[in-house]
Amino acid sequence: MPRCDRPTAAMPQRHRPPGHRRRLLLSLPLLALLAQATPRAHAQHQVRRAFPAEALRGTLLVLDAPEVRLNGEAARLAPGARIRDENNLLAMSAALTGRRLTVNYTVEALFDGSVLLRDVWILRADEIANFWPRSREEAARYQLDPAAQVWSRRSA
Repeated sequence: MPRCDRPTAAMPQRHRPPGHRRRLLLSLPLLALLAQATPRAHAQHQVRRAFPAEALRGTLLVLDAPEVRLNGEAARLAPGARIRDENNLLAMSAALTGRRLTVNYTVEALFDGSVLLRDVWILRADEIANFWPRSREEAARYQLDPAAQVWSRRSA
């Protein structure tokens, strides 16, 4: 008759190895401590994102991907467009349907004069608070310090 060397939950207590209950009770506080520490450590470690100088600020509403509304006007996502959420993780456009989002974005110009959204970053509250140009004309009046991610007026 085959025997099982490992204890299972279905085994009676007398067949479990000695100290099993003690090891279990000692590991519970450690697991609880790890569970509490993980969200706090993640919240404190927000990465400062570096947006390219050609990025613009806008309001995005995903309708039925790739169809979107950018600043109230019809637009499209480019094939292979990357949307990054507040934690800089890739977000699927279908999961964002119906949400109005403040974003920084870059565009890809087509030969017929139309544009497609190429890269989109959904902004956090601290990023929204920082000035970012909303048009090419506005960006031409400012210059970006790429290291600090701060725009300042161009000197005449």
